[in-house]
Amino acid sequence: MATLADSDIADLVKGTLKELGRMKFQQIAQNLVDYEVFPVWFKKDKVMFDSGIGIQRTLMNRLSGAARHVGLSDLDNANITDVLDQLNIPWRHAVTSYGFYYQETLMNRGEALVTNVLKPRRADAMISLVEELETKAWTSPTDNTNKTDPYGLPYWVVKNATTGFNGGYPGSWTDVAGVSTTTSPTFKNYTHRYSTATPPKQGYIKAMRTGHRKIRFKSPVDIDDYRGGKGERYRLYTNETKFSEFEDVGESQNENLGRDIASIDGFSMAFRGHPIRWVPQLDADTSDPIYMIDHSTFYPICLKGDYLREGDAKPRSGQHNAYEVFVDLSYNYLCIDRRRNAIFYHA
Repeated sequence: MATLADSDIADLVKGTLKELGRMKFQQIAQNLVDYEVFPVWFKKDKVMFDSGIGIQRTLMNRLSGAARHVGLSDLDNANITDVLDQLNIPWRHAVTSYGFYYQETLMNRGEALVTNVLKPRRADAMISLVEELETKAWTSPTDNTNKTDPYGLPYWVVKNATTGFNGGYPGSWTDVAGVSTTTSPTFKNYTHRYSTATPPKQGYIKAMRTGHRKIRFKSPVDIDDYRGGKGERYRLYTNETKFSEFEDVGESQNENLGRDIASIDGFSMAFRGHPIRWVPQLDADTSDPIYMIDHSTFYPICLKGDYLREGDAKPRSGQHNAYEVFVDLSYNYLCIDRRRNAIFYHA
């Protein structure tokens, strides 16, 4: 049997991954029941792509008050006012990998194809990346000394005990992506702290109705934004405790349940037509948060050319029979309008 060159090994890896072959395997390694971030947020037709040393956006953060009623002989006086602020976000980088030995490739050809050598190792690498993205998306770096973690959802949508647009800085931060809420007071999310003693429909669900009305900002003039279109893209995220309560409320207002003791199970929950999603990563949050997110304002941005970039198999330094494959992703999260997002939680 002829010796394989590095280029042959690269072709063999690609060919093996495209064809499952005779053998199959059952994947029971994942740690979470379901995933929201990678399957939904990172769909290639959903993410935005950018270049440069970081992500930069311009915010129109105030009105000049230039409009006025005038008399016919009044003098004209145009106000020249600075109404812009700059939002800056650094790239964050994630990587996963898998490997194999040269001798395994010799056993991974022809009729002796062993597809459970490369297939599961790549699956392991990708599931590991998916779980890493899922974990970090629901957390926030505590301060600007953290140079590796992305700006997850809690970085942009911040809790505050006072109801209204009071979601300010996360953790020990003194700005949000370089933007001060003093100079840009409208760059705050809506927040409400509910009481667990009040029944859901009179308590947090009523607060959600109010919050939903208040965060649906619509420009009175046509302005191109970074996403385009005018469709609503709200999704709600919560933990198992609150999701179970939503199910109870849903069943209690359905008069045609019949004898099904768990009729809501397996069906999507919704609030005013917007999907409600259980996020396992939020189960650790004892404040039972409910995130109301407008995904036309919050989404990942990926670096052009580094979106799940999978390299060729290369020999490992110091181990000539060992080959490695790396998958890279450079990205971060952006929220261009925090006012169109809300969080509801209890103390």
